[in-house]
Amino acid sequence: MERKNVLVPENDLARQRVFEEKIRGMFEAREAHPVACVDTFGCQQNVADGQRIMGMLEACGFTFTEDSKEADLVLLNTCAVREHAEQRVFGNLGILSHTKKENPEQVICVCGCMAQEERVSKRIKESYRQVDLVFGPHALWKFPELLWKVYESRKRVFAVDDEHGTIAEGIPVVREAGVKAWVSIMYGCNNFCSYCIVPYVRGRERSREPECVLQEVRELVSAGYKDITLLGQNVNSYGNDLEIDYHFPDLLREIDQIPGDYRIRFISSHPKDATHQLFDVMAGSQHVCHELHLPFQSGNNRVLKEMNRRYTRESYLDLIRYAKSKMPDLVLTSDVIIGFPGETEEEAMDTVSLVQEVEFDALFTFIYSPRPGTVAAAMPDPVPRAEKQKWFDKLLEVQNDISSRLHAAYVGTTVRVLVDGESDDEAFPLASRTEGNRLVRIKGDKSLIGQFVDVKVTGSNTWALYGQAQ
Repeated sequence: MERKNVLVPENDLARQRVFEEKIRGMFEAREAHPVACVDTFGCQQNVADGQRIMGMLEACGFTFTEDSKEADLVLLNTCAVREHAEQRVFGNLGILSHTKKENPEQVICVCGCMAQEERVSKRIKESYRQVDLVFGPHALWKFPELLWKVYESRKRVFAVDDEHGTIAEGIPVVREAGVKAWVSIMYGCNNFCSYCIVPYVRGRERSREPECVLQEVRELVSAGYKDITLLGQNVNSYGNDLEIDYHFPDLLREIDQIPGDYRIRFISSHPKDATHQLFDVMAGSQHVCHELHLPFQSGNNRVLKEMNRRYTRESYLDLIRYAKSKMPDLVLTSDVIIGFPGETEEEAMDTVSLVQEVEFDALFTFIYSPRPGTVAAAMPDPVPRAEKQKWFDKLLEVQNDISSRLHAAYVGTTVRVLVDGESDDEAFPLASRTEGNRLVRIKGDKSLIGQFVDVKVTGSNTWALYGQAQ
């Protein structure tokens, strides 16, 4: 795909502003005050997409609620990565059939990665007649036009064509109040890991222009956001499609030069594209956190090859050793899949041994879940779920012990944290995060929310630290 075909033309974006005004005018003529409920599932990229959807809805005159029964429009922004998330969506759609009966004028929308899958959109069309609008990630930028078609025609609209992915700049955004913000720096994926549906539903990799990213970060810093996460399916591929010699470490270096008191994080990284240059930039930066989420998925080379991950156990460990040599305080997290089709117990234990060698601060762990349409879904998978569960339990036992031990080492130290909200722990009513993104529940006044403070760590467990604001 040529770069010139990636950016949505300005006149096409201006056309969407016209439809926003049409929808706003329609409700004003009715003297109505429309309310929307946006429910987002899955990854942070979906969260960022949901905020853009809310921005367009706000431009259409909507305010927001978390109660679907109160809403004139309900939108489910879906995730296709795991079966559990998919079943939750279909369960919610079943519930929404009742809200639709109580309010026949309610508009129900399904978007996101699930919607882009042909089998899913077909199932919705045939079995969930209460759904009015279905669109995939490629059509997100023209949501106002699609919504207007629903209101104007009173017919169902499906926009799930298998089209090239694009980049649309200038879409309004409604961000959550607080101190955290998400910035998408690229979209799509070229990796085609054999277990993953994402490249099929989000299209090929395409990077935003550096100045667009830099300007968005500048605006966020000026607005008071203090914890900014850069997003991409594989941020380490950023810039590969640009017509200039400019890549992810270059972008990080320029962002770091923006003045202000803030932190920069990024997800997700792919080991095959992680470089020493990236770690050098992180180590020498003022604002980029010494936190690295680098999914390894399996510690066995045969399984990694079957996963189409394109690196080895040895090359992954070399990356970790170099990163730690540059940043001794580096906080490491990762993603792991247990029970990939054809995996043996010995191969699963190779994954456990890698965890023991690296000593990650935390892991996001999963038992393999087949996704229709992927290569792995057609692979023989003879091992019973109960056996995979035993391997999984062993992994959790090892990682929980490591996390508990690493967290215990913080006790008695003082750490700088960003207080980002309230906690559900009455004894430690505030929630905060270290530079390494470790959760710290603290004692202190609500006035500290949004501030960097020093905390004396007094306790810990597997998942969190506890302390007193100084």
